[in-house]
Formats: sequence, C-alpha cells, structure tokens
Amino acid sequence: MPPAVPPRRLPRRGRQARSLRSALALSALLVTFAAVPAAAESSDARQGGSAGHCASAGKLKVPGAERQEMSCLAELTTAGTVSSGHTDPADWAGLTPAELATPRGVPGLQIDGYFPDSSATNTNHGWKHDAQFVIRLPDRWNGGLVVAGTPGVREQYANDRAIGDWALSKGYAFASTDKGNTGAAFYRDGKAPGDAIAEWNERVTQLTRAARAVVTQHYHRPPARTLATGMSNGGYLVRWQLENHPELYDGGVDWEGTLWRTDGPNLLDFLPPALRAYPRYAAGGEEAAAAHRQLVAAGYPAGSEFLWPYHHQVYWDLTQRIYREELDPGYDGATEAGTPFCTPGTPACDADYAYATRPREVRAAVAKIALTGRIGRPLITVHGTLDVQLPISRDSDVYAKMVRGAGRGELFRYYRVEGGTHVDSLFDTFPDKLRPLVPCHRSAFTSMETWLDRGKQPPPSRTVPRPPVGEPAAEPAALIARCPLTE
Repeated sequence: MPPAVPPRRLPRRGRQARSLRSALALSALLVTFAAVPAAAESSDARQGGSAGHCASAGKLKVPGAERQEMSCLAELTTAGTVSSGHTDPADWAGLTPAELATPRGVPGLQIDGYFPDSSATNTNHGWKHDAQFVIRLPDRWNGGLVVAGTPGVREQYANDRAIGDWALSKGYAFASTDKGNTGAAFYRDGKAPGDAIAEWNERVTQLTRAARAVVTQHYHRPPARTLATGMSNGGYLVRWQLENHPELYDGGVDWEGTLWRTDGPNLLDFLPPALRAYPRYAAGGEEAAAAHRQLVAAGYPAGSEFLWPYHHQVYWDLTQRIYREELDPGYDGATEAGTPFCTPGTPACDADYAYATRPREVRAAVAKIALTGRIGRPLITVHGTLDVQLPISRDSDVYAKMVRGAGRGELFRYYRVEGGTHVDSLFDTFPDKLRPLVPCHRSAFTSMETWLDRGKQPPPSRTVPRPPVGEPAAEPAALIARCPLTE
C-alpha cells in the first residue's frame, strides 16, 4: 500500500526533483516551452496596419495589468502573427489537423501583457512572468467578445489556431490567458494543494473583466455578447465560469472540458487503472484479455485500442503524476511528481494510486476546483466518443447528468461526436477512424449564436455519427470542413 501521508506542500528546495522523460516533453497537449520574441510597440509602417485603428492604441489601458504592449497589425490571425512574432506556434502545436484552413484579412490591434503574479513559468516575450494574456481587437468588429483559457498547461497563444483565428475572422474581439501558471511543473505554484488550478479560474475571470473594459474603450460601447470557450482544461474553465460568474457571459461552448468532482469521477481515479493495465495488455499473453477488460471498465472504450499506445507513452503517465502532485503532494513524500513509468508495487507508484482511499485533505483540495453543474448561462458541450485522455463516459456524460440534475437542462446541449478524440492532430494519422472536433466546435458555436440572437433552440442533444468510410462526407477534407449537429 502507498504511504498514507497527509497531503501538504513540502518545501520545494527539500524535494528530490526528478527529471521528466524527454519523450514526454514533446507532449502536444501538456507542455510547451518555446517563447516568442519580445513584444514591441509596432508602427503602422512596420506592421502594415491602417491609421484608423492605430490612432487609439496609445489610449487603451488594460485594467489591472502590470505590463501591456500594443501592436498595430495588418493581420491578427496566424496567417500574419507567425511571421510578425505575435504568436508562438509551439503553444498550439498538435491541437489541430494539419490541413485546417487559416483565415486571413483581419487587421487590428493586439495587446500583449501580464497581470501581477509571483510565479515565472511563462517565458514568452522574454518576460519570465505568469498571468500573461493576449487581447486582439479587429477593425471590423461584430460587437462580440470571445474569452478563452488554454488547454493543458500551455501558454496564452494555445487557442490561436483552433479558436482564435476563426473567432477573429467572424469579427469577434478575442482574449486568452495562460491561466497564471504553465508547464509540467505548474504544481509548484500556490501555497497549498489545489491552489495552482484554482488560480486558472481566477485568471479567466480577471481577463474577462479586463477585456470587456478594453473593448468598451476601443469601440466606444461594451460588447453586446461575451462568450467563453475552450478545449480540455479550457473547457473546464468554461463550465466553472458559467457556474460561478454567469453575470460576465452570455453563454459558453465547452470542448471536452475536464471534470473535477470531489467524489469522482476525475482523472485521478481513471488514469491509475490505465497505467496498471496497459503494459500487461501491450505485452500480450495470458494476462492481455483481463487487462483489456480492466481498461474498458476504467472508461477507455472498446474500439479505441489503436490510440492507447500513443496515450500511454505521451499523456497518461505524465498527466497522472503532475495533477496528483498538485492535489495530493503527500502521496510520494519528498519526491516531486512521482517516478515516470514506475512498475506497480514499487513504493509510491502512481500506477497504484487510489483516490478513494486518500485522506480527506485530498478531497478538500479537489473541492477548491470542483464543478457542480449549476450553470447560469447557456452552455453547449462537444466531446469525442474516442477520447482516451478524458474518456467521455467518465467526463462529459457525467457532467451532462450533473447539469440536468441541478435543474439547468434547459440551458444545456450536449453533442457526443462519434470518432472524435482528444487532440485533432491524431486525425492526420488515423483519417479513416477519427474525425476532427474543430468543425464540431464551430457548429456548436454557431448554434450558440443563433440561440442567443434569435432564441432558436439548438438541435436536441445527441450522438453525432461519423459518416461511413467511402462516402464523400467521410473524406478527410469534408470532415475538416463540416460537422452538422442535425440529422
């Protein structure tokens, strides 16, 4: 049995820091370390912006920001910001299909900056300062604002390809935050277990208020609509915001949000069984069939086996160890974030972790970040049926029941997308088995707009089928372009 040490923040200098496996550092979802060049005030001549939108740049102030730097850009989407140095492709690597089209023709203002914070994991712009944000203000504004927190533990530009480009092309102002801490050692932030994740929620609230004020300054009227959206941890943030600060938003679109509940399910109770069972399944032999049954029982659906090797190598082990360290640091004593790919039965191995048996202090840490389902604004959730990072039966299926159980079903729609998985880049490898979720998110977003503008109810909650292989609708280009939510 693992030692039942009460969870507490151990002095970081006294901990034995274990290096993370180099292969895991390449994780597309969890970690990005590259930094964009230092931001600089940009002139019209250098960036090609129009005099009109640059004229007010010096007058804009982000409330509460410790630092802000303004850039007048001819192109706010990644069609221009990659070359101009106003995004970081490493932040959004691996989140979208390679052939996802990039919109262009969106001039406007970009504000980069940070709010006061004591942690320094984010090295973008050479600032070495957390609570970094980006706010983009298109010249051709549709009156709306989209606010997003990042997936995994990525930095503020992580949503640029999947969400920001498209929102800007529709005329929305767009704001995104690094959530106040980044990287695989995010758990070092905060004074007590759960503090680092709790800060994510605070930073999204902070940015939403600040971005609404900046929009009002720039366009001389407040946003007519403010929408929260995001994927994975960003989807969790949408849920939390609509439960706790509905006054700031008109609605939200949640893309496979992480579920945290004090009594489970949460990732600390479905990842350890995967870590125990997968090596026996992969080895074949007499134990393989029993191990397969254990994986399916833990939530990993039959039919998703082709995704298991990659997720075991890249996601499951690292995710379990760093989130367990954030919420239950006492489990492994002085060791920081466990032992990578430890063998079950070794002391304090995360494969043996049993959330249900841990001290009550662990549930107290999870309670800081737990969801209730009591949303106060319309919410649409999309989640792939082949998600093996956050299995749908242990995540959004449960959250949907929570929302309905809280009496908020009239504010909720839920679309289970057949063949969708956690990161759309895997569609490039398995185009005959998967479908990308980015067009499904866009369909959900458009349905939210119609719901708010015209009062037209979105299609009923349902499982969206994947077109059969061989049909034109199942061709890769068609799957990237469309995801109808109706029959």
